[in-house]
Amino acid sequence: MESEKRRKRLHRRERPTSPRRLDSEKLRRTSRQPDNAPRAVPEVTEERGVHSLIRTAARALASGDPLTALNWVALCNDAPALALRGIAMAQLGDLVRGKALLKRAARAFGSKDALARARCIIAEAEIALVSRDLTWPSKALSAARTTLEEHGDRVNAAYARYLEVRHLLLIGRLDDAERQLAELDPTHFPPAFKAAYELVIAGTAIRRLRTKTARAALTRASRAAHQAGIPALMAEVESTSLVLETPAARLIARGVERLLFLEDVSTLLTSKALVIDGCRLIVREADTVVSLARRPVLFALARALGEAWPGDVSRATLVARAFGGKRADESHRARLRVEVGRLRKMLRTLAGVSATMRGFALVPRRASEVAVLARPLEEEHAPVLAFLADGESWSSSALALALGASQRTVQRALDSLASTGKVQPFGHGRARRWMTLPLPGFTTTLLLPAHCQFD
Repeated sequence: MESEKRRKRLHRRERPTSPRRLDSEKLRRTSRQPDNAPRAVPEVTEERGVHSLIRTAARALASGDPLTALNWVALCNDAPALALRGIAMAQLGDLVRGKALLKRAARAFGSKDALARARCIIAEAEIALVSRDLTWPSKALSAARTTLEEHGDRVNAAYARYLEVRHLLLIGRLDDAERQLAELDPTHFPPAFKAAYELVIAGTAIRRLRTKTARAALTRASRAAHQAGIPALMAEVESTSLVLETPAARLIARGVERLLFLEDVSTLLTSKALVIDGCRLIVREADTVVSLARRPVLFALARALGEAWPGDVSRATLVARAFGGKRADESHRARLRVEVGRLRKMLRTLAGVSATMRGFALVPRRASEVAVLARPLEEEHAPVLAFLADGESWSSSALALALGASQRTVQRALDSLASTGKVQPFGHGRARRWMTLPLPGFTTTLLLPAHCQFD
């Protein structure tokens, strides 16, 4: 009996264990699921969920809703989520935080995902442009555009070129901006990109004083912005349209002064009148242009003579206008004769300067009218105010680059404007920025530089 029990006990020990029993025993011993258990199913579900979050956040950003996008990816720290958070923060106005997040996203993508990294660089370039960091390396943007073109991402590649055009437009290189703009094909652009594209066309046309072209482009931009349904984009189109509906300059002719809109300025400049342009510091008649931007004394003389035309100007008045002298002594008279001789030489194809008993008078060669185009508001540092009037914050180095002046000259102008309360600085050191509110009731378009426009 005892031997029989022992034999059964040994038989049970040697009996092979079924796979199901073995799995359950392993689960009990290790307190974990085996490698081939359904543990992979939750992982796949989680990965799909993350991708769904990214897609939802991206759609929210594309529709101009950064808060909803942040709600979806605020707790995610993978590269796509960092990129979307950076763009969302930039859209909400926190440009510093947005730029930092995009840099982290670009590092996280690395060289293995060149396409995503290039998109991050484009977003960072746009933040630099909005924050007026004009020294941001343009070569990086060009390289990112090349990468996007190689990977077939034509829309984002076109957007990179659009940012390059905006940069050129901002610093007044209108010829280069128009050349690059001609290479863009907006046929397959989504509505938001089409609106941005038309805004650049309008901006270039406004700087060229082509008001009809600008109005047509703004009409198309408004239509595309409403199709996109992005309130910020619609507001930008409306703000740009106001430039055409506000006074841009003052006209002084035959002792009469009146305000002009951009369309009126365009008509005046294409007329047969001799125009002494106090906004661009040039003298022009139709297509003939003489720049006096680097000769402020000569321009002061030309403007004084133009305002008095068809009469003459006394020597004492010319001395006061050109040299700031209170009384015209013999040295001032001698200098005045020298400067008038230089002005005759500069304007020889357009007008002469004749001496009178009282002083000097301007004598046009062909034009039957002389008009002076003056700034809407007379201000010593008007070009600096013109850039700050866009409501963005500018560094002194960016202003120097845009104006084509030295940083020290710009800094002196900013200090002078700050002392009168016209501009306000914030930040310290390299992070110091300057800004002001737009001038009410006037557009400062004519005060912005346009390099190569009058060569």
